[in-house]
Amino acid sequence: MYDPSLLEDFVFLCQEVLAEALTGVYLHGSLAMGCFNPATSDVDLIVVSERAMSREQKLCLMERLIGLNGRAPAKGIEMSVVLRSFCDPFVYPTPFDLHFSPMHLPLYRADPDAYLQQMHGVDPDLAAHFTMIRQRGIVLYGAPVPDVFGPVDDAYYIDSLWLDVQNAQKDICENPIYTVLNLCRVLAFLQERAYLSKREGGEWGLRHLRAPHDALVAQALRCYRSGQAMRPDEALTRSFAQQMLSEIRRGMARFHHRGGNRHEC
Repeated sequence: MYDPSLLEDFVFLCQEVLAEALTGVYLHGSLAMGCFNPATSDVDLIVVSERAMSREQKLCLMERLIGLNGRAPAKGIEMSVVLRSFCDPFVYPTPFDLHFSPMHLPLYRADPDAYLQQMHGVDPDLAAHFTMIRQRGIVLYGAPVPDVFGPVDDAYYIDSLWLDVQNAQKDICENPIYTVLNLCRVLAFLQERAYLSKREGGEWGLRHLRAPHDALVAQALRCYRSGQAMRPDEALTRSFAQQMLSEIRRGMARFHHRGGNRHEC
C-alpha cells in the first residue's frame, strides 16, 4: 500500500540534508498524473539544489532514503538530484548530482563510494522528466515550476523518448506492461503532441490501434490497473513492438523533415 506521509517525510529529509541550498522538490510520473497503482508504479521525484552536494551529504541522504524506500510501494522511489543551473537554461543531456533507485541498492551496500561515483553523470531521461514536470508535475516544496525548469526543446524530448523505447522488441518480452503502454504514449506525442501517462497512453492506443494489437493494449491496461502479471503471446508482442517502432520512426522522420519544429515545452 502507499503511505501518504512518505512524500512529506521525503521533503523533510531534503530540507535537513540540503538546508538553504534546496530549491525545491517536484513530483512527476503516475502519482502526479492521477494513475498511481501501488502494485505497478514507482514514486518519481526530482530534487533541485542550488549547489552540488558534499560526499557527507550524499551518504546521509542515501542512508535515510533507504529507510524511506522501505515504506514505498513495491517498485520503490526513483529520485535524482539536479543543480538548478542545469534546469534553466536546460542542458541536454542533463547532468545530475545523485540518483537513487532500488535497482542500484546492491552496489551501494557493497561500495558506497563506488555508488556515489557511478550515480553522478548525465542522464538523457531527465529531458522527459523535466518536460512532464513542466506539463503536469506537482511542487511538493519550494519554487514554482516555471521559475526553476526552463523550456525543453522538442528535439531533446523526442530523443529522450526514443532512447527509452529503441530496444522495445527485446524489452517487451521482459516487461510487457510498461513497454506496451510506453510505446503508445510515445506515438501519441509524435502524432498529437499529447503528454500522457502510461495508463493514458494505453487508452489512446485503444482508440487508435487496430486488431489484434488493440487487444494486446487492452490486456496491458488490465494488468497495469490490477497489478497482475501479463503473459501475452510472444509473437503478437514482437509484432506489436515492430509496428509501433516503425510508426515512431516515421513520426520522428516527419519531425526532422519539418526542420525540427523547435517548439519548446
